[in-house]
Amino acid sequence: MSSEPNRVIIIGAGIAGPVLALFLKRKGFDPVIYESHSSVEDAGLSLMLQPNGQKVLALIPGLLEKIPGWNIEGIHIVSLVQDEVLFEAPIPTSVGFGLRGVPRRAFHQCLVDEAISQGIEIHWGHKLASITQSDTDVTATFTNGTTAVGSFAVGCDGLHSVTRITLFGKEQAPYTGLTQTGGFSPIPPTLATIANGGSAMFNFYGESSHMVAYRVAEDAICWAISQRAEENRESWKHVDQQQVEEIKGGPFSSWPSGAGELVTTAKKIIKYGLYDRPELNSWHKGRIVLIGDAAHPTSPHLGQGANQAFEDIYHLVRLLLEHKVPTNGPIPTKLLDDAFTEFEQIRIPRTAALVRAARQQGEGRVVDGLEACKARDAAVKAAFSSGNILKGVQDYAANPYGEKSAI
Repeated sequence: MSSEPNRVIIIGAGIAGPVLALFLKRKGFDPVIYESHSSVEDAGLSLMLQPNGQKVLALIPGLLEKIPGWNIEGIHIVSLVQDEVLFEAPIPTSVGFGLRGVPRRAFHQCLVDEAISQGIEIHWGHKLASITQSDTDVTATFTNGTTAVGSFAVGCDGLHSVTRITLFGKEQAPYTGLTQTGGFSPIPPTLATIANGGSAMFNFYGESSHMVAYRVAEDAICWAISQRAEENRESWKHVDQQQVEEIKGGPFSSWPSGAGELVTTAKKIIKYGLYDRPELNSWHKGRIVLIGDAAHPTSPHLGQGANQAFEDIYHLVRLLLEHKVPTNGPIPTKLLDDAFTEFEQIRIPRTAALVRAARQQGEGRVVDGLEACKARDAAVKAAFSSGNILKGVQDYAANPYGEKSAI
């Protein structure tokens, strides 16, 4: 038997790839990451680390303490249409982990740095062209002409996953009809005086629009506005200074309750469309498996995208161990197939339910007309209570493991 650890090819060095690699390295495998971009990109805005995601990251010693961001201590919901506070309460702290707003790029860089510090290879500028497999290994071929061989492969390459296309063919990515416009802003005085000095997740429900905002640093709040719009990818991709000024001086700027101040004082603004992918009945074939957005991309309205990727990682690694997949020497395809099948049986129902719930949440937030807005606001007010908030946080905090981790 070879004394060399079994190499695992990880496609994608986004949020999920480095975390998976850290776990596999700790368990005795030799993970190597291949990423299409040339470095960590300044893409996206922020994300919310919720209890389930933090529980997974806490299993890597010292990592949580390195993650940038700001702890979210409350929730504050306002109807801009009726100028009314619909709900306000602290986030329950009895579940062990709370909520943490993190700037995406800084978080991404932190994960990459941690992986590199643990001796994990990351090959930048390697866009996957194809991936094939035999009875003993997998071979990834990249558009720059290089190849890589491993015992098995994990596709962590996100919404536009080439690994997914290789396994299951090309799919249409239907536009949901919703866009998000978002940015980073200083903390407005209006918000700094409420909800524990601005350390809240704010939801502002407007006419044909919804804004979510939360602190990600001592001096910065990240915000995003959902609204309906015609599909126009090019204008979203290139938000120039003129468009930024138009947004900062547009209708959103006059919103009350501090929401308008976020827009007018923004330091950075981006705009993007929200797209769906069909649900898959399986996430693997033979020695190749998908996780995270490659397997179950979701709209952002529940803030569970990265957190569900971390749940994927926990269960995938747990099942590799439970099925006694060897860290060196030959790995029978049947052994991997059994582990990946059980992984899907656990994860597909949970992620499918959350993807549907996120989609419904987005649809319900953005409504047109005064009466529809009043009905929406009444539904929001009825749905939120301290008990419901605790139940939701407890549900996430109960996953992906109980009091003791299995890995």
